[in-house]
Amino acid sequence: MSGVAVVTGAGSGIGEAVTRALLDDGWQVALAGRRVDRLDAVAGGRAGTLTVATDVADPESVAALFAAVRKRWGRVDLLVNNAGTFGPGGTVDEITVEDWTDTVAVNLTGSFLCARAAFAAMRAQDPQGGRIINNGSISAHVPRPGSAAYTATKHAVTGLTRSLSLDGREFGIACGQIDIGNAATDMTAGVAAGAKQADGSVQPEATFDAAHVGQAVRYMAALPLEANVQFLTIAATTMPWLARG
Repeated sequence: MSGVAVVTGAGSGIGEAVTRALLDDGWQVALAGRRVDRLDAVAGGRAGTLTVATDVADPESVAALFAAVRKRWGRVDLLVNNAGTFGPGGTVDEITVEDWTDTVAVNLTGSFLCARAAFAAMRAQDPQGGRIINNGSISAHVPRPGSAAYTATKHAVTGLTRSLSLDGREFGIACGQIDIGNAATDMTAGVAAGAKQADGSVQPEATFDAAHVGQAVRYMAALPLEANVQFLTIAATTMPWLARG
């Protein structure tokens, strides 16, 4: 299956890997992110791309993104809700309210706003339906030490995924979630050097090529709408998340 896809956070890391995989599979892709120069570099002038500067935490910016997509291609078949931030580190009493709010705005409200716009488009278009894939995280299952803001938002994304999956049934809208652990990106570069463990020690952790995430999303997106990968976890084989404590 291919069609029109929107990928948020498409200018680097996992978003870039997902975008490249979808383009290779014949999708038309709208690349959304804050830096147009990074989006343009990923698009590389390829046919079937559209780059749109987008702040996913801003309702007007998200509305403009989906309006641009519909103007260009007339429909939305896939949303990959990928944009996110690690947010502040520290115990909960060390996290400022401002940093907490900023993390929620990007990771949770941003996912909601994009899903809301995609859902509306998918519900109204003919033929009706589409697919939403949310980027969860291993932190949607278990936290790292000192990650209350990030972990809370990723647990909440799981709730959003479940609700979208249920509410979308009537309209042919499928929703799944990919939970990723230690894909090698700029955001996770510090993990390979050393990450704090549940026992307080700092240990280097294995990573894996983010291109494998792109291939996993490519598989999820290629399914017919009568089938859905509800949750998929992909992580470095020796990542210690199964025993974080």
